[in-house]
Amino acid sequence: MKQIAIYARPTKDNPPDMVEELLKLSEKENFSIVLHHVYAEFLLNEYGYDFTGKKFRNSEELVHCADYLISMGGDGTMLESKNLVGSSGIPVLGINTGRLGFLAVMNKSQAAEAVEMIVKEKFILENRLLLQLHLSGQSDNKFPGALNEISIKKPEGGSMIFIDTTIDNKFLTRYYADGLIVSTPTGSTAYSLSCGGPVLMPDAENFILTPIAPHNLNMRPLVIPSDKKIKINVICRTNDQFNVSIDSQSFVFNTSQTLEISKAPYNFRMLMPENNDFFQTLRNKLFWGLDSRK
Repeated sequence: MKQIAIYARPTKDNPPDMVEELLKLSEKENFSIVLHHVYAEFLLNEYGYDFTGKKFRNSEELVHCADYLISMGGDGTMLESKNLVGSSGIPVLGINTGRLGFLAVMNKSQAAEAVEMIVKEKFILENRLLLQLHLSGQSDNKFPGALNEISIKKPEGGSMIFIDTTIDNKFLTRYYADGLIVSTPTGSTAYSLSCGGPVLMPDAENFILTPIAPHNLNMRPLVIPSDKKIKINVICRTNDQFNVSIDSQSFVFNTSQTLEISKAPYNFRMLMPENNDFFQTLRNKLFWGLDSRK
């Protein structure tokens, strides 16, 4: 029997209706539902809905109780789901109950259809590249893989920073900017895009370096092969610390530390409908081809 876990934020965008629908379907299609404990507690406290099935609390429990994970929410929820599955290889399907939804491609009215797709294995399995961050001289990597981007940013209220960037031990440049985004193909439609970066196909074997508000306007986004290793040193004139974001998680580093960014040794496995069309997604989400003169 397949076990399908559900992760959702405890918000009113995620009432118990969808869980009830999937439980009825599970009796017919012979699969079981596992809920994240925080979401299950929210359903009980907010709606009086008592889910009596199996629950999971963390990544370790998820790995031992699920074959698939449904991420119910927006792209932010999908990034949290990425952290939950870690390097386990559990495939994740996004059902969009949020807003834009580049990662969560199916809408909530398609929940039953999405689960049937999983049960009958009528899906496309996409392996998405992840970025990993190391600190030079430290063998223990405690940072999560980045599905969208790793962003180096000036400290809060600080002035522009200098970002010395090396690729495969060859000096690239010193960015004078508010920051630098190192983006995956998946993240090319996220923060990097808003800073002028190009859109890449999800299966591209490349990363993007996109400066944030560069002082020199000739500094443009750069696409590099995904097997390159990036080293970054940051200089702050008014501070000895700077900020780094790994997707939605924030960290503070000292300017004495060297960042090493490379392709993670594992992928994020995303489930997509067989009829999924990335170009159609771009047209729909970014309003490409829309004639505003009408």
